[in-house]
Amino acid sequence: MTRFADQVWLVTGGRAGIGRAIAERALADGAVGVVITGRDADGGHATAAELGEQVAFLEQDVTDEARWDEVVDEVLARFGRLDVLVNNAGWVGSGNPQNPETTPFEEWRSILAINLDGTFLGCRAGIRAMKEAGGAIVNMSSTAGLLGVPAFIAYGAAKAAVAHLTKSVAVYCARQGFRIRCNVVHPALVETTMSDTIIGLYGGEYETARANYLARVPLGELGKPEHVADAVAFLASDESAYVTGAQLVVGGGLGV
Repeated sequence: MTRFADQVWLVTGGRAGIGRAIAERALADGAVGVVITGRDADGGHATAAELGEQVAFLEQDVTDEARWDEVVDEVLARFGRLDVLVNNAGWVGSGNPQNPETTPFEEWRSILAINLDGTFLGCRAGIRAMKEAGGAIVNMSSTAGLLGVPAFIAYGAAKAAVAHLTKSVAVYCARQGFRIRCNVVHPALVETTMSDTIIGLYGGEYETARANYLARVPLGELGKPEHVADAVAFLASDESAYVTGAQLVVGGGLGV
């Protein structure tokens, strides 16, 4: 397919799970270059090697302001352009239940830093790279940003803020005439290692917590990384050329 012919993508948190599925989808649809980033250098380089010579891995902590400029400059130096930025990197926390009474402030700040600050820094760096030629930014939120989630309040608060940030970035870019669209995806639980951590935050026996969660999902099953990748591909493509500032829920009916 040539949906993304000649395009270059940057996907944070691209080593595994949703991020890897997004990278695979971009390649399948014709992208000539995909840069994935993350903190796990060994795992990241291994994923890049598995995906092929069109994929490069760069080590990155998305909360490091200076590193964002370095990463974008490396993408531009290697490929000469950046067409799509997917702010996918996220962290739900240490695995301890979060509630308004017992969540340590240090963990609150760490969760917001990775999920919200990292997305803001990514948007800022992406605008710098794409404002001349245009492009698309897709941010990753969660149905936790749409619903009350007392078992992981920091993650939910961060993801809600990502959705609002997306709207502001979209309107700013449109009014500046940058031709950069910015949209956000809200997945429900998806079959990844992070989904196990999130289910654990509900407390109790794992299988019971999983069954209780699925009982709330109208379609009755967890999503797959490919479902989210499909949504990202739509928002990054010309098929959504008149869509900016939008929220796309990929939740099996949860969160709508």
